[in-house]
Amino acid sequence: MIFWLAFLICSTGIAGLFFLDRDASTRNSKALWLPVMWLWIAGSRPVSAWFGMGTYGLASTLDGSPMDAAIFAALMVAGIIVVFLRRDRTIPLLKSSGPILIYLLYCLISVTWSAFPEPSFKRWTKDVGDVVMVLILVTDGQPMAALRRLFSRIGFILFPASILLIRYTDLGRGYDPDGGPMNTGVTTNKNNLGLIVFLVSLGALWNVRALLMDKEAPNRRRRLVAQGTLLTFGIVLLQMAHCATAVACFILGGGLILATSLGAIRNRPVRVHALCLVIVLGGGLTMLFGGESMVTNALGRHENLGRTDIWAAAIAAAGNPVIGSGFESFWNTNHDAVTRGLPGYWGIQDLVSAHNGYIEVYLNLGWVGLCLIALILISGYKRAAKAFQRDPEFGSLILAYVATGIFYSITEAGFRVLTPSWIFLLLAVVSASGVLRDSELPVQVDPPKYIPRKSSVVLASRFQIVQSTKI
Repeated sequence: MIFWLAFLICSTGIAGLFFLDRDASTRNSKALWLPVMWLWIAGSRPVSAWFGMGTYGLASTLDGSPMDAAIFAALMVAGIIVVFLRRDRTIPLLKSSGPILIYLLYCLISVTWSAFPEPSFKRWTKDVGDVVMVLILVTDGQPMAALRRLFSRIGFILFPASILLIRYTDLGRGYDPDGGPMNTGVTTNKNNLGLIVFLVSLGALWNVRALLMDKEAPNRRRRLVAQGTLLTFGIVLLQMAHCATAVACFILGGGLILATSLGAIRNRPVRVHALCLVIVLGGGLTMLFGGESMVTNALGRHENLGRTDIWAAAIAAAGNPVIGSGFESFWNTNHDAVTRGLPGYWGIQDLVSAHNGYIEVYLNLGWVGLCLIALILISGYKRAAKAFQRDPEFGSLILAYVATGIFYSITEAGFRVLTPSWIFLLLAVVSASGVLRDSELPVQVDPPKYIPRKSSVVLASRFQIVQSTKI
C-alpha cells in the first residue's frame, strides 16, 4: 500500500516536471523519442529484466533475449529510416566523423577472428545503433533544444524512478562483490546508476547555468524550477549510488562547465586547453599512482577501487596483442583464465569487464583498436575545442563530455557498446563536427524584393543568395 501511494506521488511529480519544463518556443522532431528510449534502456536495464526474464553475468553476453533483440531492432530500423530521410544533413556529418567510421569498420572486421562471431556481430550492430541515435539528435532541426529535451526526458523518468525503487522496493537495491549493500535504482549495479546520473546531471547543470545567464529565456522561472529539481535529484542519487568514479566525473565535468563560463578562461583558448589538461591528466594520474589512496578513501572506496588485480590478470590472459580477441569477445573466451588468479569476492559469473576502458579495448581489439580509440579522443577533443571557440555555451558541454569520457574510462569500461558514457562521447564528437560545419556555411541574406535596374549590379553584388538546408 505504501509503495503504490509513493508511486502515485512519484508519477504526479514526474508529470509536474514535464509540465514546468515545457517550452513552446522550440519544436523538435518526434524522432527525438527514439534516442530517448534507446538511452532509457541503456541507462537502466534491459526491458526483459523488468519482466523477470533477463539473464545476468557471463551468460547474458551470449544468450541475450528475443524480446530485447526485437526492441533494439525496431528502434534501429526506425532510426535508420530517419537518418536516411535526413541524408542531406547526415552525409556531411559522417564525412567529418572519419575516426569513428574507421573504428566501426575495424570492429566489424574483427568479428571474423572472434571465437563467437554471431554474438560479436550482434553487438556490433548495436554499436551502429549508438551512432544512429546520435545522428538523430545532431541532425534535428534545433539540435541544442533537442539535447536539452533529451536530458529532461531521461532524467525526469529515471531519477525519480530510481529513488522510488531504492526507498520502497528490493528491486532498487542489491549487494556488491564484497557482500555489502548497494543502491542500484533502475540499473543493475551502483556503477551503472552513477554513470547515467552523472551524465544527465551534467546536462541539467548546463541547463541551469544557461537559464540563470539568460534573463530573457521563455518561461524561465518554471523551467529553472524543473531543471533545478532534476539537478538536485542527480546530486542526491550520486550520494546514494556511492560510486567514486561518477562523483569525481561530475565534479570535474561540472567544474569545467562553470569555469569556462568565466571571461578570464572563455576568451583565452590556451587557458581552456590548460584547464582540460589538468582535469584529465591530473585526475587520471592521481587515481593511478601515489594519490589514489587519499582520493578513493575520501570518496568512501577501497584503495585502487579494487581493480588493479583485475587489470593485471586480464592483461596476462590477453590473446593476440595486435588485433585482440575480436569485438566484445574477450570475456567469453578468457573469463576463467582471468578469474582463477583473483580473490574470491569476484564472483565467477559477475566479472565481465576489465573496469578500464583502455584495457577493455586492448583485450578485444588489440593495439590497433587502442590506437583507433586514441584517434577518436584526440580528434574529438580538437574539434570540441574549436567548437568552444565558435559557440562557448554549447562547446563547454561538449568539452565536459569529452574530458569526462577520457577520465571515466580509467576505472570503468567506458567505450563498450550500449554504455551511456560511449554514447555521450560519440554525441560530443559528432556534435562538435556539426558546430564546425554550421559555422563554415555561408550566411543566407534575403535579397530586397525590388532592385532598380540602374543599381541592380551594385546591389546584387552585396547579397549572396544561398540555397540553405533546413536543419
